[in-house]
Amino acid sequence: MYNLLSGITVIEVSSFVASPTIGLYLAQFGAEVIRVDQIGGGQDFKRWPLTPEGNSLSWENLNRAKKSVALDLTKTEGRAVLTELIQKVGTLVTNLPVGGFLAHEKLAAGRPDLITVRVMGWPDGAIALDYTANAAVGYPALTGPLNDPAPVNHVLPAWDLLTGAYGAFALVSALRRRDETGLGGEVRLPLTDIAMGSAANLGRVAEVLQSGEDRERLGNGVYGTIGRDFVTADDVRVMIVAINERQWQGLVRALDLQDSLAALEARHGVSFTGDDGVRYRHRDAIYALIEAAIAPLGHAALAEKLDANGVTHGPYKTMPEAVQDPRLVGQNPMFEHTADNPSGFAYPAAGAFATFPAMERLTPAPAPVLGADTRDVLSRHLAFDTQTIDQLLEAGIAGTPA
Repeated sequence: MYNLLSGITVIEVSSFVASPTIGLYLAQFGAEVIRVDQIGGGQDFKRWPLTPEGNSLSWENLNRAKKSVALDLTKTEGRAVLTELIQKVGTLVTNLPVGGFLAHEKLAAGRPDLITVRVMGWPDGAIALDYTANAAVGYPALTGPLNDPAPVNHVLPAWDLLTGAYGAFALVSALRRRDETGLGGEVRLPLTDIAMGSAANLGRVAEVLQSGEDRERLGNGVYGTIGRDFVTADDVRVMIVAINERQWQGLVRALDLQDSLAALEARHGVSFTGDDGVRYRHRDAIYALIEAAIAPLGHAALAEKLDANGVTHGPYKTMPEAVQDPRLVGQNPMFEHTADNPSGFAYPAAGAFATFPAMERLTPAPAPVLGADTRDVLSRHLAFDTQTIDQLLEAGIAGTPA
């Protein structure tokens, strides 16, 4: 965590991944993020993975460093408290529908400079999830085995996470605009726009329109360069990528491919030096040479050769293996061991991803216990006195931890 956004307060009414990630990133940079949930927990409060006791590790980690308020949002009185809180604070992050009780126009009637960042499915308000947005933009058609035409979804919710990062950036930008002009407004972030826009930024839209067709499926191959998985003599599967001329030349030296590549160049009347495209077009023949050179080598010997020549490589790991890698977790300053998690389970938790060498990276803060900050938030931000808060609690409009 860093104290870079201290002084900024955000109300978050959200669930699942994209919208909570916006609040998480803001909180990790020092903003006060107040998550408001239904009493007893919203629809993602028990989302897998779970501890044996039934606590959601997903909820616990997507809501680190936030504060928690519990209200009965099925009741008019609970929604009225939330509306007043949003209008008082002036900044909202949500993935609730455009036309619902948190419609920007309704809220802005009582706070004209309100900023709302709203995660959506499609721009027209139709429902979409990361999985369906991914299917819509065509990436599953390129993912999976070479000889199987069935689309394959990757398991990483990439569009959710990109939306979260873009949403945090958009909110800070909107705050800067409000500081300069006094204007608020709503920022809408459809998952399908994030997905299709990201594909366009990578040249995919232009590529398809220019060629008139889709790419061929490459399995674990890297499009447009020499990069693929190979198996060593001791059955370690390694990803090797030579993405530029320096790495290509390093790969040639490391595997002693000079003579065999020269013969291949002579046979086809081409030169692989200085032209990634030529190498890619002849990738199958080149891969066969690389496979033959790697086949007698154990992983340790191969890694030594590649490291000595500046070639990018890495073995495939399972998540349990990655968690035990000291570079990734154990000795990574991004991680700190936390024991004060609501689940009661102690484990290394991720803090802010960015490193500011001149600033201290603070220990990751835990997620709140559901409703733990209800009294404090209603008192500080709405100036409710103790009696009023007690009445809300007794009426079941507001909730605190059981």
